[in-house]
Amino acid sequence: MSERARILVVEDEPALRELYSEIVADAGWRADAVATLRDALATFDRELYDVVLTDLRLPDGEGTELLRHVRAHDPEVEVVLITAYGTVQSAVEAMKLGAADYLTKPLASPDELRRTLRAAIDRARARRDEGRLRSEVVGDAAADLLTFASPGMVEAVRLAEAVAPTGATVLILGESGTGKEVLARFLHRLHPGVGRPFVAVNCAAIPEALLESELFGHERGAFTGAVERRVGRFEQAIGGTLFLDEIGELRPDLQAKLLRVLQERTFERVGGGRPIATDARVLAATNRDLQAEVQAGRFRDDLYYRLAVFPIRLPPLRERRDDLLPLAELFLRRASSAYRRPARRFHPEARDLLLGHAWPGNVRELQNVVERAVILEPDETVRPAAVRFSTGSSSARADDAEGMLGRLERDAILRVLGQVDGNRRRAARVLGISLRTLQYRLKEYHGEP
Repeated sequence: MSERARILVVEDEPALRELYSEIVADAGWRADAVATLRDALATFDRELYDVVLTDLRLPDGEGTELLRHVRAHDPEVEVVLITAYGTVQSAVEAMKLGAADYLTKPLASPDELRRTLRAAIDRARARRDEGRLRSEVVGDAAADLLTFASPGMVEAVRLAEAVAPTGATVLILGESGTGKEVLARFLHRLHPGVGRPFVAVNCAAIPEALLESELFGHERGAFTGAVERRVGRFEQAIGGTLFLDEIGELRPDLQAKLLRVLQERTFERVGGGRPIATDARVLAATNRDLQAEVQAGRFRDDLYYRLAVFPIRLPPLRERRDDLLPLAELFLRRASSAYRRPARRFHPEARDLLLGHAWPGNVRELQNVVERAVILEPDETVRPAAVRFSTGSSSARADDAEGMLGRLERDAILRVLGQVDGNRRRAARVLGISLRTLQYRLKEYHGEP
């Protein structure tokens, strides 16, 4: 039996709130009911829902504000609006913002509400099932790639899905930490030869003297220390995919040999004379500007054009603001499961910290920050004190001396101090920082000794 659907009911009129809740409960679903926008936002941030049913007019705001919040933080949740006859046009406008459906007051019948909610629940669960299926198809390593809403990522994934079945050479461009290998694995797993090998080589991580043997293999006695035949990465990838990461680091002689492999589809082991045919698909990636490297004479132009048959650029995380919180929540679920920790959600101020950071380390940095937070946080809600950035990283508002990050840190410290009656040692323990650090921060804020 599937888990009961959960509905958040937002209605300020007590009689209607009770009626909607009874209809939901009679259908076998669980209803949580609140009367204001403020309570709705707080409840939604704490719990997981399939559908939000909300009045368009609330005493402290508009149902569209809740709609925007839901779409930003959990786009799999469906939102159904209820409106009076005079504001139908507003409901239609809200549907353009992503609402699933709308009903007018008074309801025609309880069945009308049940039918509408049932359809919304089915859509929400189908979307979640589709997301799980896609993750299974492309593997868990690519799940973060599929968590996207920003235009740059929409375009990157669209291009990847178009080129994946063709076998064409793809050049993946992007800063360190943007997920270039994740995209390469995504391309490999969507190719018809999905069960075949995926072989990755980081050209910057292997000493130059060993890279040729690593790529092409060697015969016994080819050089001092070659005591037996070695099969190289090109040979290991036959029938599958060879991913050459940091391709811009290849020295000139290896650039020439790689070009020959791409042109002739054959290679030779070091010290060997027999050509070995390969049908391995080559995917390459770099964080360098290869066109600038070509102009500077450090990268062969003929190799560049061979590799850049189909270039795909992965945007940095600072250009993916719509994706930041969904990615953070994905990493939160993964880390909580992997480390068997209770953390399930971010405190709103912790979310603000994440949104206020510049993310110079991109998705990789975000994943590391969330994993550290999960390890540090003893409760279900990740608080601001557990969100710690790497030393030396800058904030998106570092030029603002009283920026968001500083204000949030100060407010968190002062609030905890108030909760523990000014006991600094207890406050430091709650915040997860040393007493010395707390005293230094207080001195900054108030000039205290």
